[in-house]
Amino acid sequence: MSDQPAPADTTRQQMEPAAADGLRAYAARTRESADQLAAVLEDIAANGLPAVEDCTPWEDLRESNLARLAAQRPAVA
Repeated sequence: MSDQPAPADTTRQQMEPAAADGLRAYAARTRESADQLAAVLEDIAANGLPAVEDCTPWEDLRESNLARLAAQRPAVA
């Protein structure tokens, strides 16, 4: 997106207050995630990659995330 204001000749449709609040919350979560990723990348740039022994294999991460998602999903009869 641009830092430029919208042209004056266009009319913008206003959002419901609850929808605008939800959008702001999503923007805040997205910004927080981006800040965390940037911090990790800056750490790697400053200190190099971590030792293999200190890392979690991606397969373990995948399985734990799949288990978390399955626990959130209601059971089907």
